[in-house]
Amino acid sequence: MELIDEFQAARPRLLSLAHRILGSRQDAEDAVQTVWTRAHTVDPAALDNPGAWFTTVTARLCVDQLRARVRRPEIPLLGQDFQSEELAAEEAFLRREEVSRALLVLLDALPPRQRVAYVLHDLFAVPFDRVAEVLEIRTDAAKKLASRARAALRAGHPEPGTPAASQLRVVDAFLAAARGGDLAQLVTLLAPDAVRLADPRLLPPGAPTEVRGAEAIATETRAFAARIALATPLLLAGRPGAVIAPGGRPYALIRLHLDPGGLVARIEITPAR
Repeated sequence: MELIDEFQAARPRLLSLAHRILGSRQDAEDAVQTVWTRAHTVDPAALDNPGAWFTTVTARLCVDQLRARVRRPEIPLLGQDFQSEELAAEEAFLRREEVSRALLVLLDALPPRQRVAYVLHDLFAVPFDRVAEVLEIRTDAAKKLASRARAALRAGHPEPGTPAASQLRVVDAFLAAARGGDLAQLVTLLAPDAVRLADPRLLPPGAPTEVRGAEAIATETRAFAARIALATPLLLAGRPGAVIAPGGRPYALIRLHLDPGGLVARIEITPAR
């Protein structure tokens, strides 16, 4: 098989791999295109396993991108930004690839080497010796990185049947009612004297940073339907909450504080970074 045919056959897998590491469709496509460019500089006869070579180069390019990223202050998105063509393309890619929004959010919080080790081994079944080769570390070190990543992912999204998972069911119900515009159901989930606090950078001009009362909070959710549609339940520092993640990228954190009866007594909304 010609190298171009090998690459075209491997391309969907490489794109999926790069997307889960980088969390961005556009960045993933750029990385895979760079792999193809580099392939033109290699003698095909020197590649015993082109598929393995493509995977290694893709993963290393992703590692370089993750390390080079500079954390910049997030600019608050207004309602119309959640309807942009770029975001629509990212969302369509998530659906086509069947990627969990929660997984991308949790992966985003991992250090680069943990993220790569987990994605390569746990999601794409790359043996640890090859993971170690990609990261230029020992095999036992690669195993430890993947293990730490698994622990971090479990901390954010616990196994069913645990007390933490029970708390997340409240978040699930809250988001489901908000997405569906079921104000009556929202009111039943909120304590009568519930309060919602939000960072002003996440609000339209003139919107109140504090809203009190179950009915007022439930009514307000109509104005933020586009954002709520992009939220996923997660544990935030051990507490129930959700992350608004357009295209899988964390934008805002929603922390829910429950009263002894399991009703939502306080909601805090802050920027993700």
